[in-house]
Amino acid sequence: MMSFEMNDRKKIGLGLTGFGVFFSFLGIVFFFDKGLIAMGNILFISGVALTIGLKSSLQFFMKRSNYKGTISFGVGFFFVVIGWPILGMILEAYGFVVLFSGFWPTLAVFLQKIPILGWIFQQPFVRSFFDRYRGKRVPV
Repeated sequence: MMSFEMNDRKKIGLGLTGFGVFFSFLGIVFFFDKGLIAMGNILFISGVALTIGLKSSLQFFMKRSNYKGTISFGVGFFFVVIGWPILGMILEAYGFVVLFSGFWPTLAVFLQKIPILGWIFQQPFVRSFFDRYRGKRVPV
């Protein structure tokens, strides 16, 4: 059985992932600033690697079913670095959705358990939308 305890490495990884999302958001707000977006990408990838481990990260990104998302995210990152941030962000967004689409059922369960916000996600229309994807398996 796997351990889900929060050690220091996982805490740092979650912090780096959060800062990566924050810097990417700032890069978009500041009219697609390539420096902030690139820094956000580096922090996000390093945060994911620290959170789930280097071996698990490599297995996740190199899985045959995730090649399309990994290549799209990598090419998008390359376009951001060379100075085409809008095209790069479009490719990265597509890669992100393809790579992490298996996590939506887990996210749905988490959102339904939040005290005030969970009430909205437990309404019949929203719940039927989430129940459609609940049976899927998380990729990690």
